[in-house]
Amino acid sequence: MYGPYRPPERPQRWRHERTGTEPVTARSDLKLRRTLSLIFAPLFLIGTAGFALLASQAVSGGPVPNRGTYVLFAAICAALAVIAVIDLVVIARRMSTGR
Repeated sequence: MYGPYRPPERPQRWRHERTGTEPVTARSDLKLRRTLSLIFAPLFLIGTAGFALLASQAVSGGPVPNRGTYVLFAAICAALAVIAVIDLVVIARRMSTGR
């Protein structure tokens, strides 16, 4: 305890002063995002198919990696493929509106 008086409150200070225009002036490189999504969406789909094939041939209670591991990897690849496709849709919409 600091005695009968409260300690002085320290004001919040940012490392860099904010001007308040960051969200208005922030831009993402849509062409780079589109290129990355076009590259990785098919790769993740191939990974999903490959891990699903390995899961179908793996033994359920066998040694690691077993069927559950391959199913998990297939699910992760499928989720990443869906995210890449959604990103492509968002990029196409933003490029068409001129943002």
